[in-house]
Amino acid sequence: MTQAKSLRRVRTALLAIALAAASSLAQAAETIKVGVLHSLSGTMAISETSLKDVALMTIEEINASGGVMGKQLEPVVVDPASDWPLFAEKARELLTRDKVDVVFGCWTSVSRKSVLPVFEELNGLLFYPVQYEGQEQSKNVFYTGAAPNQQAIPAVEYLMSEDGGGAKRWVLLGTDYVYPRTTNKILRAFLKSKGVAEADIWETYTPFGHSDYQTIVAKVKEFSAGKPTAVVSTINGDSNVAFYKELGNQGIKAEDIPVVAFSVGEEELRGIDTKPLVGHLAAWNYFMSIKSPENKSFIDKWKAYVKKAKLPGGDSRVTNDPMEATYIGMHMWKQAVEKAGTTEVDAVRKAMAGQTFKAPSGFTVKMDEKNHHLHKPVFIGEVQSDGQFQIVWKTKGPIRAEPWSPYIKE
Repeated sequence: MTQAKSLRRVRTALLAIALAAASSLAQAAETIKVGVLHSLSGTMAISETSLKDVALMTIEEINASGGVMGKQLEPVVVDPASDWPLFAEKARELLTRDKVDVVFGCWTSVSRKSVLPVFEELNGLLFYPVQYEGQEQSKNVFYTGAAPNQQAIPAVEYLMSEDGGGAKRWVLLGTDYVYPRTTNKILRAFLKSKGVAEADIWETYTPFGHSDYQTIVAKVKEFSAGKPTAVVSTINGDSNVAFYKELGNQGIKAEDIPVVAFSVGEEELRGIDTKPLVGHLAAWNYFMSIKSPENKSFIDKWKAYVKKAKLPGGDSRVTNDPMEATYIGMHMWKQAVEKAGTTEVDAVRKAMAGQTFKAPSGFTVKMDEKNHHLHKPVFIGEVQSDGQFQIVWKTKGPIRAEPWSPYIKE
């Protein structure tokens, strides 16, 4: 082979590599990357896996309707594995390596607080879909779950009322991290403002993954003697399975000591025998049992996606509040991008103000123009034997979120 032929071959090979790289870049430019940051393993997988699934369903739905600004959405899914420092590491990779334009993710407040400095440093955009303790507001986060005045406070007011059983004594039981502790700090101050004595409030916590609730449930029974008592549960993750099982084992019925949960919905009850739990409560901004055309459409899309994607659980898969919040957030982000005409974070942030969406709850929800929180309705539901909830109380319409509680000073 002559030197000239050899050089021609090298040039041809280099040209082919360059063309392939250019083609790859062009193809990448034709998609908009969306980060999905949820635990698919570890103690929080019981709750977060369904949020990854509904995010992929929504991306598929948006793509089928023409995408965003004519471009298809490309999901980038990562698993922080219920490891809070790993959430921050994965968030940084999504923003710097994968170059995503937005991230939908996190469940626990400790995971959100872990990633928050990353999003603020890199000017990323996070949509957080789960109820939380408030006392936070960031220009880099849109909070599509409930603030305390959209869940915790209404739930306690209901249990204090005659319809809710007129509770006089309170057990504040949670997993040991920021969301339960801050929420219970707010609730303790709220209860005292209503005249509840310190001796009538018992507050206790267990670690993530805790599975032995025999002693705690026995103490609840003992504490309840003499006064109508309610349990406010901020237990998170798979510990709920053990807690509810122990309630059944010790024969605690809702008419004796009602439990209202803020982190238990249809998905968490899916693997539990719910017959002993009938009548216990949950407070959310959405239940699968809501009757509305929008919810029927949402459920039908979900069931079709479960079947198509052959998701584990099949026909037993359900919808729940954080799934609805994820769905709302993704559609609002799409609307804001198309209003701004770009995925650039500062422009999208501005366009998000005042965005509305007819939610599966049947209400039109709105992103507040100032505080990055949704105006949402509130529902309280009783557990039914089939794992669904019968709605026993609801607000007349959406409630504006109060990120900063008036009951504590910080």
